[in-house]
Amino acid sequence: MDNILSKIEKLTIMHDHLTPELIREKDVKLGLRNPDGTGVVVGITTKGTVVGYNKIPDKKSPGKYITEPVVGKLFYCGYDVSKIVAELEKSGRFGYDEIVFLLLTGELPAKKDLAHFSEALAKRRSLSRTERRIIMEEFENDNQMFWLHNVISEMARGDATAESRKIEDVLTHSINLIAKCPTVVAYNYCVRKYRKGGNLKLLRPRADLSTAENFLFLLKGEEPDPYEARLFDLAMILHAEHGGGNNSTFAVRTVTSSGASTYMAIAAGVASLSGPLHGGANESVMKMMKDLKKNVKDLGSDKQIRQYLVDVLKRKKGDQSGKIFGFGHAVYTLSDPRAIIFEYHAKKLAEKHDCLDEFYLYEKVSQVAVDLLRETKGTIHCPNVDFWSGFIYKMMGIPTELFTPIFAMARVSGWVAHRLEQIVQGKIIRPAYIAVSNRERDYTAIDKR
Repeated sequence: MDNILSKIEKLTIMHDHLTPELIREKDVKLGLRNPDGTGVVVGITTKGTVVGYNKIPDKKSPGKYITEPVVGKLFYCGYDVSKIVAELEKSGRFGYDEIVFLLLTGELPAKKDLAHFSEALAKRRSLSRTERRIIMEEFENDNQMFWLHNVISEMARGDATAESRKIEDVLTHSINLIAKCPTVVAYNYCVRKYRKGGNLKLLRPRADLSTAENFLFLLKGEEPDPYEARLFDLAMILHAEHGGGNNSTFAVRTVTSSGASTYMAIAAGVASLSGPLHGGANESVMKMMKDLKKNVKDLGSDKQIRQYLVDVLKRKKGDQSGKIFGFGHAVYTLSDPRAIIFEYHAKKLAEKHDCLDEFYLYEKVSQVAVDLLRETKGTIHCPNVDFWSGFIYKMMGIPTELFTPIFAMARVSGWVAHRLEQIVQGKIIRPAYIAVSNRERDYTAIDKR
C-alpha cells in the first residue's frame, strides 16, 4: 500500500509541474497574477480598495505599464480608513458596527440608524440552543479554524431559510453571522479549555457592551480595560475588509456565484483563511520573534539581527521556509496603512504593560528587515499588518491560537458585503484553464502497460 501511494505521489508531481518556459509560452497568468506581480482584474467592487502603487505608461514599450510604489491607502466604500480611524479615536467611540453598516450599504449611517443597527446586532449575539449544542458536540479539535469552519457550516441546521438567495434572507443570514461569530469564536476556545481540563463557563453576551467589549468579556470572563477594548475594536475595523482580490474574499465570491448558501460561502472564506499563505502570518511572526530571541545574543545589535534574518532567508533559521514573516504584501509597497496605525498603538500598549523593550526589538527588526529585503530581493517590502497585530494581541492576553479566528470574525463583515454584491451582479465565476498540450495520447490496453 505504501509503495503504490509513493508511486502516485511521484507521478502527480511529475505531471502537474509547470516550467517557467511553458508558462511564458502559454501566456498563463498563474495565481491570477500579471508578470509584474499585480493582480489580474476579474471584477468590479464598491466595497474595498487597496492602493499600494500607481500604474504608469511605459515609455519604452507602448501599450504596457510599469508600477510606481506609493504610500499605502485602504478605502472602504470610498472612505479612507485611516481618516475614519482618526475620527473615531477623536470622539472616543467604538466604530466596528458603523463600518459593518458602511460595507453592507455603501453609506455611513446617521446617528439614529447606527443606534438601531447596533441594537439589531446586540439582539443577535446570543447563540440558540441548537447553536450551543453544535459547539459542544464538535469533536475535540485543537485547530480553532477547523472548529470555526465546522460550526459555521453546521449553523445552517437551525435556519429554515438557509438556502434562500433572496436579498432580504441573505441580509438576515449575514447580520446573524456578523453578530454571532465573535460569540462562536469565544465559546469555541472556552470549550477547548474545558476539554483540556479547565472549568467551563459560557457567559451570555451583554446588550450594553460593544462588539469588541463583548468578545473580550466572553473570552476572559470580566469587563475589559477600556483602552484595550477600543484597540480591539480598531483591530476589527482594520481587518473588516480588504478588497475583492484577496484569497478568502475571492473564495466567498466564487462559492456565492455558484448559488451556494450564505453559510457555505462564509465557511469557504474561513477555509481559505486557514491556509498559511493567507491567514496565520501574525502567529508565524510570533514564532519567528521567539526564535530570534533564542538565537541572537545581543538583541541591541543590528548586525546580529541582520545575520539572523539572513539565515532565515537561507532557510537556516526560523521555520526553514525562507520567509521573513510580517513583511511584504501583494499590493502595498512603501507602507501598509494598517501597520502604521498598529505600530503607534503597539507602543502605547507596551508602555502600559511595561513591554517597551520588546516593542523596540520589533521596531529594530522592522528597520533591519526592510533594508535587507531591499538589498537581497531588489524590491520594496514594508512591515504589514501581521507584523504588529500578534504583538498587540499578546500584550492583551489573547491566546495565539485565536489570532486567525479573530481575523475571520472581523472579516465576516467584508465577506458578506461581497457576497451580497456578487448576488446582485449575478454571474458565475468560471475562469479558463488551458491544457499543457493538445496532443492526444493513445490508450494502451491494461495487459500491455
